[in-house]
Amino acid sequence: MTNSKLFLSLLLAGTIGSVSAQSLKDAKAALTAEQYDKAKGMLQNLVEKKAKDGENYFYLGRVHLINDKVDSAAYVFNQGLTNAPKEQLNNVGLGIVDLMKGDQSAAETKFSTAVAGLGKKDYLPLLYIGEAYVDAPKPDYTKAIEYLTQAKAKNAKDANILIALGDAYAGLGESSQAYVNYRDAEFMDPSLLAPKIGQALISRRAQAYDVVLEDLTALTQSNPEYAPLYRELAETYYLSSLKAPEDQYREINQKGVDNYKKYLSLTGDNSVEAKTRYADFLVYSGNYAELKTVAGELANAPGVDAKVYRYLGYIAYNQDKDYAKAVEYMNTLISKVEADRLIPRDYLYAGLANLSAGDATKGAEFLKQAVEKQTEEDNLETEIAETAFAKYQDGEVADAIKIFRIPAADSTSDYYYDANYYIGLGQYSAGSKIVSPAEGEEVTPELGQQKLAEAKPMLDEAVKAFATVIAATKEDVIKKYLVNSLYYKGLSELALDGVMYEPEKAQGLFVDSFTKLLVAVKSADAADANLTSYITDANNYLGYFYYLKGDNAKAKTYFQETIKVDPENEFAGQFVDQL
Repeated sequence: MTNSKLFLSLLLAGTIGSVSAQSLKDAKAALTAEQYDKAKGMLQNLVEKKAKDGENYFYLGRVHLINDKVDSAAYVFNQGLTNAPKEQLNNVGLGIVDLMKGDQSAAETKFSTAVAGLGKKDYLPLLYIGEAYVDAPKPDYTKAIEYLTQAKAKNAKDANILIALGDAYAGLGESSQAYVNYRDAEFMDPSLLAPKIGQALISRRAQAYDVVLEDLTALTQSNPEYAPLYRELAETYYLSSLKAPEDQYREINQKGVDNYKKYLSLTGDNSVEAKTRYADFLVYSGNYAELKTVAGELANAPGVDAKVYRYLGYIAYNQDKDYAKAVEYMNTLISKVEADRLIPRDYLYAGLANLSAGDATKGAEFLKQAVEKQTEEDNLETEIAETAFAKYQDGEVADAIKIFRIPAADSTSDYYYDANYYIGLGQYSAGSKIVSPAEGEEVTPELGQQKLAEAKPMLDEAVKAFATVIAATKEDVIKKYLVNSLYYKGLSELALDGVMYEPEKAQGLFVDSFTKLLVAVKSADAADANLTSYITDANNYLGYFYYLKGDNAKAKTYFQETIKVDPENEFAGQFVDQL
């Protein structure tokens, strides 16, 4: 044997020797501490060293599930069944894979197989099935409690069963039952932090974020090296930021990012998988600037998950405003990633990107899917509305209108009236610009007909949108939008009536809106600076219409009303003198 070969054999022997000191117990401890890359390395070595020990495969498969590598997990579970057919945990693992893919019927079949021949004290399959139903994409807390209760009957001394029961009851919203189970688990094994964390998180479901943050922070002071605490803090800060005042949102949200970084540093996990999980957190918390950095690191990493196209697509849309590239990335994501691994926000950004890139039909289709697929935690309607508002404020009004049409078509949306109002405003503005003659342009009926034909779809949509808002019965909507909606609806109808080009043919489309406006302003906020101009415009347009129709007495009444609030109004003054 050459010296180099001898050195290599000694090195391998040393490696094997160090691995042999690592047991399944060590790997499970690493899992509990969320040191997933460390646990994966241990379990891979255990699988190689003890190929007939089926438990090792199960825990290795669980790491793959945590890393969102469902197919890899299924492969490992199947290998476990091949090498250790009697170990039912791997049937549990395959059932979990089915749950992750949304096939609950197949999952239940595998779970039934796993528990069919359990010994008197064999309870782990029941425990892990219960946990699986709690953690499933569509949790079934009742079924979880059913399995966990059976596990407890077989072994009443495993605190992990009580923790899982606490999680299940918390999911059902039965806080007192959740608390009792967490408390009993803590009493059974005071060294465990999971029941303490569980008790703190009960308040998170009630959105009492200040209480949760206080409790979790207290736990970090006595357990500063326990990484999962900082992940829970990160997620709580993110949720808290959604309810915070606008001027505090970014500061609170940033605390979430800082705590997640602390979490990663304590786990010591710098793997591609860990960075991918961090990127997922940044997606949900909306930290696209930080996401751009992380996605850049992941983009060229070997073996990176196809989810990287999600991050690149979101960045192209939010950060770079490169909508064509965003469409490309989102299309790649949707084609490469299994449908059950896509999230509602993927459809959101596929929709927004397509809208902004010019494909309104495809964009609207994706946005509709996003709203249909969203869960309570996603709150995509808010994100859709905020994106539209931001585009409107940035002057991208046409794109904003395309996005506003989604909540504007859903009368149950919290943004139904806001969206309709801004559609009306945007379409009135676009239509009135078309109708108005350019400087030096000869005003003729032919020109008016040509311009009106082009502007009519926009003005019609404006009238319809404002009519929706005007019909509202909610007091806050009336106070916020009624006067403005009546005014701009009237102006839209004025443009549609062709008064500017063929006044003698005016039908009075605007009369109802301006008449109602004059009534509405009487109960409006007297401090509103627009009221005087609204009153003068409404009276002048109504006076002019009745003048055109030969009702001079009625016309004069309206012009006189203008002069009451604006004595120097030249237009009204001339007509009063003439009449």
